[in-house]
Amino acid sequence: MAERPDLDEDRGEKLIDPTCYRGMVSSLMYLSASRPDIVFTVCMCAWYQAKPTDKHLHAIKRIFQYLQGTIHMGLWYPKDSGFILTAFTDADYAGCHDTRRSTSCFAQFLGDRLVSWSLKKKKCTAISTTEAKYIALSGC
Repeated sequence: MAERPDLDEDRGEKLIDPTCYRGMVSSLMYLSASRPDIVFTVCMCAWYQAKPTDKHLHAIKRIFQYLQGTIHMGLWYPKDSGFILTAFTDADYAGCHDTRRSTSCFAQFLGDRLVSWSLKKKKCTAISTTEAKYIALSGC
């Protein structure tokens, strides 16, 4: 998915069955435990579970097509990995198309193993990009 996806609450488009959409999103959320490459896109699709449209369903189908082509990829947790804790964080300023709130993400590694990650829309609105990054860093 693009860095700035075109997913938003499109009120003019045809609504689809939310039960089927939620089932597909929950299956992908379960799979994201071993596939961090799909976490961002799955979370973007999960934001629109209340009133999904054809555009959102198309995004879910593209994720399934991506998974079909990359079936051999995933996380591997070797036993001989080190114990150095490393964390990466990033944030954007007013990145949500609907609410103009900041979104932040982080990933934490213990040695070579990914142990935690998160992508969240913030409850507060940051005044600047620097403030958004400091908020994301404190959450990490």
